[in-house]
Amino acid sequence: MQFLSDNAASVHPAVWEAMRAADEPDSPYDGDALSGALDEKLSALFERECAGLWVATGTAANCLALATMVQPHGGVVCHREAHIEMDEGGAPGFFLHGAKLLLAEGEGAKLTPESIRAVIDPIRDDVHQVQPHAISITQASEYGRSYRVDEVAAIAALAKERGLGLHMDGARFGNAAAFLDCSAADAAGPVDALSFGFVKNGAMSAEAIVFFDPEAADIARYRRKRAGHLQSKGRFLAAQVHAMLQDDRWLANARSANAAAAEIAGACGERLMHPVEANELFVRCSAAERDALREQGFGFYDWGADAARFVTAWNTREEDARALSKAIAEL
Repeated sequence: MQFLSDNAASVHPAVWEAMRAADEPDSPYDGDALSGALDEKLSALFERECAGLWVATGTAANCLALATMVQPHGGVVCHREAHIEMDEGGAPGFFLHGAKLLLAEGEGAKLTPESIRAVIDPIRDDVHQVQPHAISITQASEYGRSYRVDEVAAIAALAKERGLGLHMDGARFGNAAAFLDCSAADAAGPVDALSFGFVKNGAMSAEAIVFFDPEAADIARYRRKRAGHLQSKGRFLAAQVHAMLQDDRWLANARSANAAAAEIAGACGERLMHPVEANELFVRCSAAERDALREQGFGFYDWGADAARFVTAWNTREEDARALSKAIAEL
């Protein structure tokens, strides 16, 4: 009974079917019909003009998006526990040619205008200090917390006021939109670029960088090639994105994962370290209690010395969620 990560989940059957259907000769790289159709489909979803580029990983999506906003002498404001800080092996510094991550605080791994100002206001406007060029927020956050529409809008207003780019790491964007019960456009808000995550939500090897500025997308195309992320048979990545967008499969899958997480959360009570607003649960439990859960067949990650992280997926079985819920209640 697997709750290690939604990355470990199966590929959705519709994604396999779309990839098989794409297995015909077409133009290489991103010159194929499927890649060419992404802009129109994403523009319809987000209700404004945008350009979509496929890449194989979320790390590449985040870094290529930020590279269009940040010069090597600049900085990106992010939460101190953001994925780009904690779990991308220094990739932002590599892709951004040395640009700095400026770390901010925030409950639930979420930024606020106040926590951003606390970082950028003390920075002097001179050549001796790294200047902020962009802000990166995560939807849903690293602790499974979802930014409300007004929260994104407030950060976007600050970014505009200060002349900063605004990037959204949407590795679990679908889970946030499902929790908020709002449109993709509202869940993203007025960001400049979104790393739209699909791999955690049923795809095999495709994420989309959504640029709401076509000129930024043109810059990213060159950077994608230079970084080695322009795949020669890109139609197979585009096919995955189309399959996930078709009939709002990205949202339906996220709702399933969230429902499983909610089932488990109901048994956790005061053990929960954070409200469950997506498909991750952070649960206080001792080493002995974690051992007991593993002996019953549950897979999950330890979260420090006194907690565990459980992640549900689009295909988490109801009976497995109920079994984990029961096991936690009996600890």
